[in-house]
Amino acid sequence: MAVFVIDKQKQPLMPCSEKRARLLLGRGRAVVHKRYPFTIRLKDRVGGDMQPLRLGIDPGSKTTGLALMRETDTEQRHVLCLFGLVHRGYQIKKSLEQRAAFRRRRRSKNLRYRAPRFNNRTKPKGWLAPSLQHRVDTVMAWVNRLSRLAPITGICQELVRFDTQQLENPEISGVEYQQGTLLGYEVREYLLEKWGRECAYCGDTDTPLEVEHVVPRSRSGSNRVSNLTLSCHPCNQAKNSQALADFFAHDKGLHRRLKANGHTAAIRLERVQRQLKQSLRDASAVNATRWALFSALKTTDLPVAVSSGGRTKYNRQRLGIPKTHGLDAACVGAFDTLHAWQVPTLTIKAMGRGSYQRTRLNKYGFPRGFLMRQKQVRGFQTGDMVRALVPTGKKAGMHTGRVAVRKTGSFNIQTEHGAVQGVSHNYCTVIQRGDGYGYHHTPSINLTGGAGQAVA
Repeated sequence: MAVFVIDKQKQPLMPCSEKRARLLLGRGRAVVHKRYPFTIRLKDRVGGDMQPLRLGIDPGSKTTGLALMRETDTEQRHVLCLFGLVHRGYQIKKSLEQRAAFRRRRRSKNLRYRAPRFNNRTKPKGWLAPSLQHRVDTVMAWVNRLSRLAPITGICQELVRFDTQQLENPEISGVEYQQGTLLGYEVREYLLEKWGRECAYCGDTDTPLEVEHVVPRSRSGSNRVSNLTLSCHPCNQAKNSQALADFFAHDKGLHRRLKANGHTAAIRLERVQRQLKQSLRDASAVNATRWALFSALKTTDLPVAVSSGGRTKYNRQRLGIPKTHGLDAACVGAFDTLHAWQVPTLTIKAMGRGSYQRTRLNKYGFPRGFLMRQKQVRGFQTGDMVRALVPTGKKAGMHTGRVAVRKTGSFNIQTEHGAVQGVSHNYCTVIQRGDGYGYHHTPSINLTGGAGQAVA
């Protein structure tokens, strides 16, 4: 994984290798500027030669992939860094629901009557729910942060996961789209997500899956995505032109496969019928967020190229690259080859910066304890990255991670291997102040699919 470099005036330079960073630090020519992502600052240099750097973005509902790549004129990409940005949209949604419940109780139980409001509820144009707006804001925060650490010259974003217009009406686009190298990738990727990458009929996952018409074409079934599902080859052959209910009721081979996979025909039939009724609402919501992100990226004054999820999957399968969020970001857009993609991924988890809530609640919503008023304890704050060197006792050793402070001065440290509780503040040293995120490295993936050595 490359190391970020800035000059003595804190202007970004080209990232360097870990070996070169160690030499610069060992010779006293550089100092550590930031631990996560690891950045050094040169003490004797201003400016330098630059090469084109592209930031790939693969937005997701829970995790967004980021990839920093060096590009050449021959459409080749060299991966420098991979990131997995974990969002906290679900926690935001739950917190807002809890806050609304608190307010509702206060207004209805023990406070004076307040007249209902109705004329100040209009939402501005382009408004997104806070849990979705958080996703856009977090990605933009890291785009801006990486732009300050590396001379990024372009951005490539996966704009739509699925082409919903193409899914609804396969005849809408031209012959080149339908018969080109991307033929069917949008539909297949959507079906894999919708049906959980398993046979919709028997639930088998360890077999190649085929696109199947629920209502057969011989019974006037259409090619719309609402009439498509995934099935294994035996189920596809056995169903043939049967109606869905008849297939589940009378096919003995299906019953044997269902029993082997721990399913029953009635429950499986109900699941298939329920999944078929699902609309493209979820995909449309994600696409709306991506458009909001695209509009925000255009304000960075960097050229923004866009692509679809179908092309991302096509590139990944063409080059034999495993599926991870970071590698998906590296495969966004049009290019020929991808080099040096077997690098560790820095997982960045949005943790927030604390809460105004000063009490804990029981299951009935009543306070059961009070939290301390001050944020800092003995110079430490929850969220700081610390290194604790404990000399003796059950917790003896070196512990590095995110700290949670206590008023007593006995802290908890969340490391990559688990939580270490009750560490005295006397043994702790701050290595990076809290910025609202937690960090850990995910090992790299080698060509055989195994895990490589993680970089500390």
